[in-house]
Amino acid sequence: MAPQNSEPESGSEGIPAATVVVFRNAADGGPPELLMVTRSRNMTFAGGAAVFPGGRVDPADYELAQNIDSLLDRDEIAHRIAAIRETLEETGLAIGLRGRIDAESARKARGLLLEATTLAPVLRAMDWTLDIDAVLPFARWFPRNERIPRVFDTRFYLADLGTGAVDITVDRTENTKLYWITAQGALDAAAAGELSIIYPTRRNLERLAQFASFADAAADCGRFPVQTITPFLSVEGEQQWLRIPGDAGYPVTGEPLDNVMRG
Repeated sequence: MAPQNSEPESGSEGIPAATVVVFRNAADGGPPELLMVTRSRNMTFAGGAAVFPGGRVDPADYELAQNIDSLLDRDEIAHRIAAIRETLEETGLAIGLRGRIDAESARKARGLLLEATTLAPVLRAMDWTLDIDAVLPFARWFPRNERIPRVFDTRFYLADLGTGAVDITVDRTENTKLYWITAQGALDAAAAGELSIIYPTRRNLERLAQFASFADAAADCGRFPVQTITPFLSVEGEQQWLRIPGDAGYPVTGEPLDNVMRG
């Protein structure tokens, strides 16, 4: 049973969710690579699409957030915990955590998480603590639409691995593929029909493609504090466009609705 203070399931408030863009240095010294997953076509939301690791914020994330000493509010802490938990579950990467962490311990922790389904017992078993400051707020997307029964209010975060010497494996439940790719590489693959990306992912990839390093991305976050982005329709000539606000740091702020529907 969910605690009384848990976030709403759906409706006008949306379903709270968190996702994280994990950076790693490219071996050739080029633009940073980002971790993406291809969702199973059986999934209701974004089935078959390439996205960043993440998922909904669970009641247990709010419970764990109550025990974290931070100036951040409980809601924000819970979202960061969800981003950390979902990344470990979906990819095997231990981000936003302090303690003895290597490939072996990460595999053990992932197994524990898959059994327990919540992060708190994993932290106790591994003698780990949360490092919520290691996930940096990047964006928030909430496509309000009363006609859609499952609307996610999703907060996007950034995390930096630095080295690429890490093990990742797909969970094969919600996702079918797991890979490192540059932001521009993902956009090029989508243009070639090799990847399917939804509207928020495309806009975020265009923004991420501007950065030559994680430090550049972090600096951009400082210039553009997170605001809730709700796409809106605009009639331009004989076309309808789906647009976003022009002051949120995105180099592309819209595209024809027909293109969105095809994507």
